[in-house]
This record gives sequence, C-alpha cells and structure tokens, in this order.
Amino acid sequence: MTRFTFGAGLAVIALLGSACSSDSTSAPASSATSATTADTTTDGTGGTDTANTATTGTTGTELGPATGEKLLIGLVNTEGTPGIDFPDIRKDIMATTDYLNAHGGYGGRPIEYVPCIAKGTPESSQACAQELVGKKVELILLGLDLFPDYKTYTSASIPVIGVLPILPADYNADALFITGGNATVMSAAAVVARDHFNAKTVSIISSSNAGSAQSASAVKASLDVAGIKSKLVTGGDGETDAGFQGLMREAAKDNPDVIISLYADSGCIGSMRGRAALGITIPVITTGICSSKEVLKEVGDDAVGWVFAGVNESVDSPQRTIMRKILAPMLGVPEEEVDINGLGLGALGYMTAMSLADYSNKMVSEGTPMTAKALYNYLGTSKDLKLFGGAAPMECGALATYSSVCSYIFPFAEYVAGGKVIDLKGFEAVSSKDLLP
Repeated sequence: MTRFTFGAGLAVIALLGSACSSDSTSAPASSATSATTADTTTDGTGGTDTANTATTGTTGTELGPATGEKLLIGLVNTEGTPGIDFPDIRKDIMATTDYLNAHGGYGGRPIEYVPCIAKGTPESSQACAQELVGKKVELILLGLDLFPDYKTYTSASIPVIGVLPILPADYNADALFITGGNATVMSAAAVVARDHFNAKTVSIISSSNAGSAQSASAVKASLDVAGIKSKLVTGGDGETDAGFQGLMREAAKDNPDVIISLYADSGCIGSMRGRAALGITIPVITTGICSSKEVLKEVGDDAVGWVFAGVNESVDSPQRTIMRKILAPMLGVPEEEVDINGLGLGALGYMTAMSLADYSNKMVSEGTPMTAKALYNYLGTSKDLKLFGGAAPMECGALATYSSVCSYIFPFAEYVAGGKVIDLKGFEAVSSKDLLP
C-alpha cells in the first residue's frame, strides 16, 4: 500500500489565492453533526510504505552537531501586504534551524537564514535580491516571492531554490522549485475527475479575488486538456453559510459529474455545510486544507463525498515525530497538538528546508563537498531523491515546459462516514504530467 508523509503544503498549493481570501469570521461554527475527527497526513509526493522509514538522506537524530563553515542562506518571503501575507512560510523554515544545526546541518555545515521580506511588488523583490547579494549569501531560498529578481541572482552566481512557483515565468526560470505550484496540483485534480469519476462536466467554485482566479484558471486549463467541460462559479472572500449554499446550488444546477472547490479554511466549512444542507450528492474535489482537524471537527459527516488532493491515511512516522518536535515551540502548542493539515503554506517551507538538508547530507555521503552550487546541481541532476519522508521521485526538469519544477505526484484521499479519511484506492500516487497544459 502506498503511504505518504509529506505535509499539508502541497495540498494547499492550489489554494494559494483562496487561502488568503477565506475570511476567518465567515461560516461561523454552528451545530454541525459531530464525528470523530479524522487524522490525516498530507503529501505532494508518493511513496511505498514510507510512513515508518525515512527514504531520503540522513536527517535525523543519528547525526551530530554541524561543525563546518557556516552556510548563509538568503530567505525571501512575501509578508505584510493584504492578500499576500504568508509569514508562516518563513517561520516554519526558520524553525528548523536549531534542530538541523544540532543534527548535521546542511552536509555538515551549520546554517543561518538571512530573511528579507518582499511586499508583493517587483521593486521590493529587487531590493531583497540586492540586499542579500550584498550580504554574500551562498544560496537563495524563495518562500513566496511574486517577482523574484533572477537576473540579480544569476549575475552574482548565487543558485536559487524555491518552495513553489507562483507566476508563469517561474516555471522556466533559472531556479529549481521543490514543488510545482497551482499547475501541478490542479492537473492532478483533473486526472482524478477524469479517471476516477469519469467526469465529462465539472463545476468550479472559487473566490473572485486574483489569487483564486489563478487557481481556477489552472484547473480549467487541465480540464480543457482532458476534454472536460467546466463552469466557473465565483463568490466573495467572506461568504456566509447562506452564501455558500447559494454557490453550491449554482454549481450543482446543471448536474455536473464533479465539483471542484477552491475555498479554504472557513470556506471549507461553509461549502461542506452548504452542500449537505441542500442534499447535493455530487462528489467534490478540494485540497488538503479542508481535511484539517479543525474543519472536520466542525462539519463531521457533512464531509462525506469530499476528496482531498495531497492527502493520505495517517500513519505515525519518525518524520512526523521530528516535525512535531521542531514546530511545537514555534506554534506554542504541545507536540501532540501539531496538526500537519493545519499548517497551511508553512508546511511547504518546513518540508523544503528538511528536504534540502536530506539532499545535502546524501550528497556529502557520496563524496561531494558541501557548497550551495553543488547542492543545486545535485538536486537538478539526481534521479533518486525524494521529498522529506516521501518516496516519489524528485524530477527536476522532467518536462521542458516546466523546467524548474521538481515534483509532480500527489496522493488523494476521501472522507467516509464516522470521521475517517482513507486513501482513494488506485489514486494514491497521481501524476500531474498527463494533463499539464
């Protein structure tokens, strides 16, 4: 049986826009039917019984403190701007510092992140690039940066590794992205619509803001490749329960084979309740944010019929234990309360940092001295690397039209009555390559 241990990050890539559009005050809690909260693990990779065995590198308690030359890593992330404020990516990346430095660092070198906050404008991204080059960082790690100044980094011969591509230009940039962004996860969702549900028609529910529109455009493009007709239904950033019922009613009006929902957080709750209240039985595909403990505790069995991208059945693993140990202090909660599905885009940052540590240690163990450029080349050319805790291949440059993308495979899971989220049989490792536009 396939297992996955990657975090919620890849499951929420497609909700980059809708994650910031969901209003935490919308769809307030009410007397939803309760059920045992499902415990799931989200992933963007694939795997074969990897939940209990690390499959990449040597990141773990067996490594001693890093003692080599310090590795300065410039960390660019967008924060403080309404609609594109993602501090969790930076926080979750930087939370790994102490643990990694106590357990091998990057290939034996202790790491130090040098953060720079972009504001969602080309000018702020360019200012970050110039600042970090001036500080003589050896590697650039992009969290969420809408307008990376690739030219400045290339001129300074500083390699760039990113958490996820955002805009079309990123897909063929002089960089490597650990995940594939909206295009890949939405393509995988289209594959499930086509191959699992035999869909000929799909309704897409999305917020009307620019970020959500990008996600909706991505899924429509892949549905078009599949020959599936689609209809877009848009709502506001902060719908009420009644508003979500209206969206679901409109989405179901023409009796499509599948509904794809691009709302997140409280939007998950509102849309799940709206569908159930109207007695709609059309299956819904969404992403892993909607499988979080907080969401499922609120909606209970109203989630029956929902399928989650980037999610698999929960299995405790050494990697999950490490994650809880690292992130609990930063989150201010006990380790047992760290919910990987509730980490949002921060999980992408965490998994990127841990994966790069794995790759660095593996590279050094094979005889290559640790430098940022060596790591970049190793990631870009190796054929046996996996995302931290997973077992799907990292495939940097596998597709010429997505030359900077390194990951294409997603698991899918479904909610069943009684509070369980189980693997969607036959779709535990869905490749997005087939329907990428």
